[in-house]
Amino acid sequence: MNASLAASSSLPDEVPTGVVLRYGVGQLGAQVFRDTPAVLLPLFMTTMLGVPAWLAGLVVLVPKLWLIVCDPLVGAWSDRMKTAIGRTPFLIGGAVGTTLGFIALFAFTAYPSPYIAAGAICALFFLASTAFSVYSVPYLAIAAELSGDPHQRNRIMVLRMFFATLGVLVGVGLAQPIIMHFGGGAAGWHAMSWIFGALCLVSMLTTASGLRKVPLINAGAVPGSLLDQLKTVAANKPYLVLLATSFLSNIGQAASYTVIGFVFLYAVQAIWLIPVFILCMSAASLAAQPLWLWLPRRIGKPRAYVLASLVWAAVTVTWLWVGKGGADVATLPGGQPVNTEHLLILLRAVVIGSVNGGFILLALSMMTDTVDYQRRMQGVANEGVFAGLFSAMEKLAFALGPVIAGIVMSAFGFVSSTGGAAAQSGSAITGIVLLYSAIPATLQVIALLVFSRYRLPVTS
Repeated sequence: MNASLAASSSLPDEVPTGVVLRYGVGQLGAQVFRDTPAVLLPLFMTTMLGVPAWLAGLVVLVPKLWLIVCDPLVGAWSDRMKTAIGRTPFLIGGAVGTTLGFIALFAFTAYPSPYIAAGAICALFFLASTAFSVYSVPYLAIAAELSGDPHQRNRIMVLRMFFATLGVLVGVGLAQPIIMHFGGGAAGWHAMSWIFGALCLVSMLTTASGLRKVPLINAGAVPGSLLDQLKTVAANKPYLVLLATSFLSNIGQAASYTVIGFVFLYAVQAIWLIPVFILCMSAASLAAQPLWLWLPRRIGKPRAYVLASLVWAAVTVTWLWVGKGGADVATLPGGQPVNTEHLLILLRAVVIGSVNGGFILLALSMMTDTVDYQRRMQGVANEGVFAGLFSAMEKLAFALGPVIAGIVMSAFGFVSSTGGAAAQSGSAITGIVLLYSAIPATLQVIALLVFSRYRLPVTS
C-alpha cells in the first residue's frame, strides 16, 4: 500500500494548516491553465495565426467536449490505482504535461496556413487539456480524502477558492500586460507562455510534492468497470441533486461570461471599465473567504449556499436596468470620466464577487460531503469518479453556455461584423442584457428549486 494512504479511523479530523496551504496552492496554476487559454487562444489564433473567428471557436470547443468523457475516465483510473501508487503520480504527470502543453500552444506562429495552424492548436490543446484532466480530477478527489470532518473539508475548499481567485487575477488580468511588456507580437506571446507555464509547474508540483506523504482516508475503491462505478454514483441521491443544481447554475454563469464584453461595449458603453470591474470582483471574493469559512459552521453548508445564491441572483437581475448615463463624479488620470452608473456597476462587482465564490466553493465542499456519505454507508468510495463526473458536468455546462448565448443573441437580432464592432439595434442590446441578468438569475433560482431536494442523511 502507498505510504500516503491510511485507514480513515487512524486519521485525525483536524487538517494542519500547512497541508491546507500545500493543497490550495495547486489551484493557482490550475486556474491559470483553466482560464487563460479559453480567453486568449481565440485572440491568439485570429490575430497571430490568421485563423477565421468561427474556426477559432471550434478549436477551443472540441477539446472541452472531449473532457466531458475524459474526466470520469481519469477519475476511475486514479481510483483503481490509488491503493497501489496513490494519487501523487497523477498530480506530477498532469502538472508536467499541462505546463508543456500550455507553452507549446503559444510557441509557434509560422504555420504554412491558417487551417494547418487551427489543426495544430486543436491537437495541442487536446493534449494539454487531457494532461490537465490527469491533474485536476485526482486533485479534486483528494479534497474528500483529507478529513472526515465536513467543516475541515470546507476549510480546505476556502483556501482552494482563495488561490483560484488569485489565478483568475493573474491569468486573465496580467496576460495582456505581459504580452505588451515584451513587445507584443510573437515575442510577447512566447514570453507570456513561459512565465505562466513556470507558474503552473511550480504551483502544481508544490501540491504534488507537498501531499506526497500526507495520509489520506483509504476506504478502498469500488470494484468493477466504470459503468459499475457510475451505478454506485447513481445510488447517491444527495450527490445527484447537487450535480443537477451545479449544472443548471453553471449554464447560466457560462452564458453570462460569454457576453460580458458585449455588455460593457454596447449597454454600458465603457469597455475600459472591464479590468476595473474584474479587479473589484476578485478583490471582494478574496476578502469574503473568511465569511464562507465561518457562516457554514453557524447555519450549515446548505443554508449558506442558498443565501449566497439568492444574493447573487438578486444582484444579477439588476443588470436589467444598467445604463450608460449618470452624472460625472470623478476623472481618471488618463482623462476618462467616471459617472454614477459606473460606480453602481463597481458596487455590483463587489457584491457579486463576495457571494459568487461562496456558492461555488460550497458546492464543491458539499460534493466532498456526498463522497464521505458513500464511504460511511458502504465502507468504500470512488472519490475520483465522483470528482470526474462533477468536473465533466461543469465543462458540459460551460460548453452549452456560449451556445445558448449565441442563440439568444441571434434571436434578438445581433449583427456580426469584421474589422470592428458594428452598431446594434435596441433589440440586440436587450438580448445581450438578458443574457447577463434575467437568464442567469432565473437559472440560479431553478437550480435552487432542485437543491431544495438536497438531504444528506446523518450516519453514525
